[in-house]
Amino acid sequence: MLGLLFLLSIITYLDRVCISVAGTRMQDELAISPQMWGWVVGAFTISYAAFEIPAGVWGDKYGPRNILTRIVLWWSAFTAMTGAVSNYGILLAVRFFFGAGEAGAYPNISASVSRWFPSQERARAVGITWMASRLGGAISPLLVVPIQQAYGWRATFYIFGVVGVLWCIWWWSYYRDNPRDKAGVSEEELNLIGAPKTAAAHHSLPWALVLRNSNFWTILLMYHTYCWGSYFYQSWLHTYLQRGRGFTEDEMRLWSTLPFLIGACGNLTGGLLSDLLSRKYGLLIGRRIIGSAGLGMAGLFMLTTTQTAS
Repeated sequence: MLGLLFLLSIITYLDRVCISVAGTRMQDELAISPQMWGWVVGAFTISYAAFEIPAGVWGDKYGPRNILTRIVLWWSAFTAMTGAVSNYGILLAVRFFFGAGEAGAYPNISASVSRWFPSQERARAVGITWMASRLGGAISPLLVVPIQQAYGWRATFYIFGVVGVLWCIWWWSYYRDNPRDKAGVSEEELNLIGAPKTAAAHHSLPWALVLRNSNFWTILLMYHTYCWGSYFYQSWLHTYLQRGRGFTEDEMRLWSTLPFLIGACGNLTGGLLSDLLSRKYGLLIGRRIIGSAGLGMAGLFMLTTTQTAS
């Protein structure tokens, strides 16, 4: 199960970062200015935000097996359509619907982890899936640039769209929402996981209670500020390196992989350390220290980068 989620997370970021890697070629061919390009990447994030909660609700109600299949099929179709766009307006629409389709991927990945892993192993499992996302971001330029140079930027979107469809076929045939419905899972493993005898009934979220929870608002604020930095790497890094720093396409391919590779190491290590500290000092310390230290260092190093001339 973790292997399937690992592959999904790689594919997710392959498709997200692909357009950033192809950005300069697309901007030149479609006559898109930097300001217009901001709306291209913004269209994705706007729709992604708008559909994140509905896609999470659907996952709770209908199960990750159904919803992740729908999500990946939808975004794979619009990934392929990105390669067929002929003008700026169509590109905006395609990227908006791409974001709507991809919304809910990580909430449903988390739901899958909660169904198949005991609580003391979940941070490691989630850390591995997020590590895979960074690997997808690192792999993307290594794949996209050679394909672009050989066949043009449009071919990359067609190829990545097909990869998503193949994953859907594997996921639907193999995954089950309840471990008890999966053949070959022993009773001992079911007890370790804590798998319920029957599927839990879906209940509406008690919003009034949630909105009064200070931890909930703290996590929202943390993730909001985190995304200001992380989305730069997904959406603008490759254009920035070529247009802002003067790197060639081949040089960009090498240097743009480094933040994602180091991020992959951080995700894996952070998940392991968080579980270790949680067992030793409790969940409060185990979960807070890793996030606070990691994001604090990320902010300081990003500020330092703006002052670097070499």
